[in-house]
Amino acid sequence: MFLSPDITVLLVPGLRDHVADHWQTLLQAELEAQGQKVASVQPLEHDKLSCAARMVALDEAIAAIDGPVVLGAHSAGVMITVHWARHMHRRVQAGKILGALLATPADLETPMPQGYPDVATLDQHGWLPMPRQALPFPTLLAASRNDPLASFERAAVMAQDWGSELVDLGQVGHLNPAAGFGPWPAAMSLLARLAH
Repeated sequence: MFLSPDITVLLVPGLRDHVADHWQTLLQAELEAQGQKVASVQPLEHDKLSCAARMVALDEAIAAIDGPVVLGAHSAGVMITVHWARHMHRRVQAGKILGALLATPADLETPMPQGYPDVATLDQHGWLPMPRQALPFPTLLAASRNDPLASFERAAVMAQDWGSELVDLGQVGHLNPAAGFGPWPAAMSLLARLAH
């Protein structure tokens, strides 16, 4: 185990939820095999594009965990995390969230490639405007230099707004199976940094 046994890693997937060969899914299996406490926010059965419904799902997942939590969010899961931190964080016991890894956030204010929701649809479902306030717990924002869903410059502005330490991942696309990930071993060390 790479974390204290009382810490739970809670993974926050993006809009595509649980993908079999995604780094979050593989990381969960690896942590479980090591005996580490790990959970994942469950997929929605209704209102799948609703930001509010996804914040509630994250809130319920956190409430179900005893002890400290480190969040591992990806893509729109980052936006779910920052919206939750703005609107619902005060309901959680002080100090329960040790930190959050915010991996390749999707820039929902800029038109995304075909196949993703457009800006007007995201606005209609409560995703916009993106929160700009500093987050109430430590965060590492891991950004890609060639992410089709957010430029590195936009990710750097998000990191500054949220008070996150910016981690330059180089050219890793959107850090998903379409970009060649699979396993992402660096996630382990980044989560461990947040836990300590």
